[in-house]
Amino acid sequence: MNQCLPKETSLQILLVDNYDICITGTEKLLKERYPNAKLTSTKTASEAFYQISNLQPDLIIMDILLSENPGLKAQTLTGLALLQRFLQNFPSFNILVYTAAIKRLGQIKPIIAKHQGGFAIADKNLASQEMLSRVDGALNGFIHIKEIPDINAEFNIKPEVLKLLSLAFNEGLQDKAIAANICVSERMVRHYWDKLQATLGIDCEELKNQGKNIRMMTKIRAREAGLID
Repeated sequence: MNQCLPKETSLQILLVDNYDICITGTEKLLKERYPNAKLTSTKTASEAFYQISNLQPDLIIMDILLSENPGLKAQTLTGLALLQRFLQNFPSFNILVYTAAIKRLGQIKPIIAKHQGGFAIADKNLASQEMLSRVDGALNGFIHIKEIPDINAEFNIKPEVLKLLSLAFNEGLQDKAIAANICVSERMVRHYWDKLQATLGIDCEELKNQGKNIRMMTKIRAREAGLID
């Protein structure tokens, strides 16, 4: 979707980031490029959804490491859920995901690829001018998602296995509690672990012989693959 860049005097940009220092730095950068744009910032997922509904911004710049409400732990799981809500409810809005956790976007890449508005990603270590170039691209309706890994194609991870990972490593649940949470038997939970470990190239017997913790190694490999924080 291509569109003319909104007039600078009417440009509305919403910033969503958990950290004040990041918001301040991004605001400074944007004001140099768009001195007359109206910038609004928020730090939580719940406030961000409220703001986008009211402001109807020309561009959303967001991290995915967010808390749902003030005082809660910031997690990429929360930011991914917010991004999916944005994509589902505002399919033509322009979005730039500005994050150090680009790998985590691989879980929803097929949804992102169908977005009708501009969509770009930028690593927080990216040079300022390149970041601004991606802002311009998103505002003009371009899609820039080549750095997002295609996790579904590479690992073929099913939603229930992603849920398993979240419950085990984000919430600290054991297999019995995981089984109750996702309404399957403990045997099925063990099957999910076996399938996941095989997909991630984990040799459980070899790890046992080396005296290594299989669950911990699974967590490490899952994080490397961008499946968890």
